[in-house]
Amino acid sequence: MLYYLFDYLDQQFDLAGAGVFKYISFRAGAAIVISLLIAMIFGKRFIRLLQNQQVGESIRDLGLEGQMEKKGTPTMGGIIIISCILIPTLLFAKLNNIYVILLIISTVWMGLIGFLDDYIKVFKKNKEGLQGKFKIVGQVGLGLIVGLVLYNHDDVVVRQYHAYEAGAKGSVVDMVSEGKQEPISEYINATAEYKDVKSTLTSVPFMKNNEFNYNKVLGFLDVDLTGLVYVLVVIFIVTAVSNGANITDGIDGLAAGTSAIIGATLAVLAYVSGNTIFADYLNIMYIPNAGEIVVVAAAFVGACVGFLWFNSFPAQVFMGDTGSLCIGGVIAVMSLSIRKELLIPILCGIFLIENLSIMIQVSYFKYTKKKYGEGRRVFLMSPLHHHYQKKGMHEAKIVNRFWIVGILLAVLTLATLKLR
Repeated sequence: MLYYLFDYLDQQFDLAGAGVFKYISFRAGAAIVISLLIAMIFGKRFIRLLQNQQVGESIRDLGLEGQMEKKGTPTMGGIIIISCILIPTLLFAKLNNIYVILLIISTVWMGLIGFLDDYIKVFKKNKEGLQGKFKIVGQVGLGLIVGLVLYNHDDVVVRQYHAYEAGAKGSVVDMVSEGKQEPISEYINATAEYKDVKSTLTSVPFMKNNEFNYNKVLGFLDVDLTGLVYVLVVIFIVTAVSNGANITDGIDGLAAGTSAIIGATLAVLAYVSGNTIFADYLNIMYIPNAGEIVVVAAAFVGACVGFLWFNSFPAQVFMGDTGSLCIGGVIAVMSLSIRKELLIPILCGIFLIENLSIMIQVSYFKYTKKKYGEGRRVFLMSPLHHHYQKKGMHEAKIVNRFWIVGILLAVLTLATLKLR
């Protein structure tokens, strides 16, 4: 909203300093500061409100050190995260940008699913919370909306550049968006033209051309099923990442800190993907209007770091499913919007390994029980962070080491911009 206000003041009255709101970097900086301030100023009051309403976490005894001491700690703190994402976004982002709209919808949608789950656990005294099938329906519903919008909306395009040698009419030398040959900046005596086109191109890490088109998946069929394939991929990613964040939220500060690292990396990727100069220099796909995602990503990072102020060990509040499902959904939609969803296994490696640890544990237990009559385990307990707790490692040390791994994965993700 402030963007439109200062844009009007700049045009009508030439107000000094109003033009600074045109810059994404300024608005992103303002978004992260406001997000942090909201969390740190109002977070304590909100925690006190949760305590007064006796919105406490019910703990299932898993035999972990210090676990039962957490009983009664306020939960549903994800409301703080949601507020810290939405308020700066509404203040500083362009609200007519399709990517911003999708991210606002995703934040509210997944937040509501998580809120229902926490409400049932806390107020209905049902430890199981919202039934799994309803969670899946909600996640699939968001994935369907996001997939259809990204596939069909006129503003969701990629820019294809054509460079022509001076004096050679109509002779195509280069198409940057298809990842062929060299960026246009390499052609000193060339003129460039561009066209924004609908496409299902996405970025592929470590490959030479660095791009893949979903229309090649079922290209051998006579019927064009690209839209179906793309929407199914989006549904899978939204569901997988939101569940991964949910599972990772098992010890103090792990999900919030990991998500802040992921959000900061996505902000960098969104900035270079939405900037013609950086996209040309890095020879990556330029996505018009994607730069605005940086403002939302900045608010997201501020929300996670601000929440971490109260959620680090020993936690004063838990985010609950309200927060974990929300941050997972936002990460998934940001990745899809900047066409970096195939980087998720690297960038969200912590979420992935946490998910895999459960799948490996359950599968191996069932296999050995069927074969030997007695179930055996790969890990002392799953997800993985509980395995290390069982080994006697303090949860603060586990979280710190997971953060370090998360930073290494973030650096590797950014390195894919040039490693091909």
